[in-house]
Amino acid sequence: MKKFRHWRVIAVAIGIAAASGSRGDEEIDIVPAQNAAQAWLATVDAGKYGQSWDDASEFFHEFVSRETWVTSVGAARGLVGTAIARKLRSATYTRVLPAAPPGEYVVIQYDTRFDNKPISVETITPMREKDGTWKVSGYLIR
Repeated sequence: MKKFRHWRVIAVAIGIAAASGSRGDEEIDIVPAQNAAQAWLATVDAGKYGQSWDDASEFFHEFVSRETWVTSVGAARGLVGTAIARKLRSATYTRVLPAAPPGEYVVIQYDTRFDNKPISVETITPMREKDGTWKVSGYLIR
């Protein structure tokens, strides 16, 4: 049961679930959000969990402390092992997410293969900050 607690902490503490959104007629360039997500994932893949917290959004910081994040993501990534392959499944722009403030988000899902979990889906959600930059506001491995 202990190993599942770490998954729950990440899923609940970050408060992000895969959500579908609609762009409607808006033309939104999601490439900067995808680039931010990839850079952030590279930091996590390198085991720099404290740095990943530092690089995350203000919302992320409000939702989970640095210490809790480092402990939880370290334990979770320790269970799944090293990321071997990651393939983009979807990237969806939305302004509304469950348990998150109104804003601009891109919900990105990857089909990811880890050493100890060959079939998984990573969901990473960058949000646009007040200064216009994109920073990660949520992360989940299923």
